[in-house]
Amino acid sequence: MSAETERAARRFGPGLGIPFSRLPYWLIILLIVFVATFYAILSSESYSDALVFVAEGLRLTVIISLAAYAAALVLGLIIGLGRVSRNPVIYTLATLYVEIMRGVPLLVIVFYARFVIVPWASALLYGAPGVLTRNDFLTGAVPLALGYAAYLAEVYRAGIESVERGQTEAARSLGMSSGQTMRHIVLPQAVRRVLPPLGNDFIAMVKDSSLLSAIGVAELTYWGKTKIGASADTFLGWNTVAFLYLIVSLTLSLLVKLIERRSQYGKR
Repeated sequence: MSAETERAARRFGPGLGIPFSRLPYWLIILLIVFVATFYAILSSESYSDALVFVAEGLRLTVIISLAAYAAALVLGLIIGLGRVSRNPVIYTLATLYVEIMRGVPLLVIVFYARFVIVPWASALLYGAPGVLTRNDFLTGAVPLALGYAAYLAEVYRAGIESVERGQTEAARSLGMSSGQTMRHIVLPQAVRRVLPPLGNDFIAMVKDSSLLSAIGVAELTYWGKTKIGASADTFLGWNTVAFLYLIVSLTLSLLVKLIERRSQYGKR
């Protein structure tokens, strides 16, 4: 074997064409832990029962997170546009919303939405404050959407401001209005640039949905607490909950990394 071949063998994985220094060792370790944990769950009747029981809340967690994030994307975009607006009233209102929502803990927003906003909306629509508060989906999605809209607004604002001013000036010189310039020139580039942080915020929202258990929403953490109360085994219950959250988070994290790589590839 030549010296050059030996150097290549040291630098690259066997037949993979991937430098050893760039191998995702963190992912390899997590996969090993995942396989070992999954095997332990399958071989343990108590863990299998706990997994089936707690997984009942996973469906609602995913549904609430998807709905809340979709609403936060739209609301955050509107507020983000307000943050770059030259209209002082719109700018002030948008900035006020962002500063208030980012200054208040999400758990407080959850309680406020559950005991103030949702009952008020229920009384306004149906004349009865308790109608909407019995809806786990609504009482869970509203606070998450309201809270995360402020953070997504700042992500949008950063993306919009990252677009070179020369492109805006060129579009205006071609006769485009400010609205057309924003819609056709600035926003497509801004959204593409902020896709990775938008994905990271979705992962954070899925994990923060665990706060909804404090108001009785039957999501994943709530079912975990119920299982612990029934079995009196905190180790078993929280291990199962953490395992399910880890699966969801890692899956979403890999998707975000894939999107980030594709977006970087598109720039070349």
